[in-house]
Amino acid sequence: MAAIRSKGAPVSIGNSPEDERPFEDDREEVRPSVGHALKQARIAAGLTIDDVSTATRVRIAIVRAIEADNFAPCGGDVYARGHIRTLARAVHLDPAPLIAQYDAEHGGRPAPTPAAPLFEAERIRPERRGPNWTAAMVAAIVAVVGFVAFTAFKGGDDGHGTQAQVAEGSTPTGSKPASPTPKSSKPADQKAEPSDSAIAAAPQDKVTVQVSAANGRSWISAKDHNGRLLFDGLLKKGQTKTFQDDSKINLLLGDAGAIDLYVNGKKIEDDFRPGAVERLTYTKGDPQVG
Repeated sequence: MAAIRSKGAPVSIGNSPEDERPFEDDREEVRPSVGHALKQARIAAGLTIDDVSTATRVRIAIVRAIEADNFAPCGGDVYARGHIRTLARAVHLDPAPLIAQYDAEHGGRPAPTPAAPLFEAERIRPERRGPNWTAAMVAAIVAVVGFVAFTAFKGGDDGHGTQAQVAEGSTPTGSKPASPTPKSSKPADQKAEPSDSAIAAAPQDKVTVQVSAANGRSWISAKDHNGRLLFDGLLKKGQTKTFQDDSKINLLLGDAGAIDLYVNGKKIEDDFRPGAVERLTYTKGDPQVG
């Protein structure tokens, strides 16, 4: 009996021609997540989670969650963007690319809501009085300068001038005169922020700290004896900040090696290493040697 042959196309056992096409790797280059980028920058800056939490006033639990790319504890996209922006600045990152990456991964930025204020982070403000507090502070400074000028022109019946020192972030009182100093020949030249000569003649009943970014930029935080925040931000190279309190100034320096310190008119000669994070406290009796 003759064999019957099929006249169709030969049967291929195995993969079809389509399956034999070369494999195309269409994976995109993976970039670090928002949380991972923040964590890497924090470690590179030599900061702990506690340091970042203290500087930004963002709770430790939220900092840990964000570094793990868990944004649920932030309470919403608006607050999450604010936390990302604040943490990025604290670790010396540009926040704009991170915000854009967050928007791309979480559905885009919502339409602005004019009636609702936006908060960058859960920060404890030095004073939550808004413009009224600023106006009161300016009025107090004007009153103190006017009183000093009037006393100097009157001739100073007791032979001593009254020098008013106004620290950044603290309320000038003017009711407690400073220690006697020689009368200035130009009383009208006094300024709200103490100059180098004023620091040199700092009153003994207060503590005066001058922070100068002489060798580069550094993030700094300063508080008074009540724990009230006087300043929290980046001090660029060449910039100077002066703080004054009745008893104590607490400092946190992100890069102590870039900073020159003057306490009660004397330069602090500590050999701070570049990039070192330093926590410092000075009182009106410091420095003992200088």
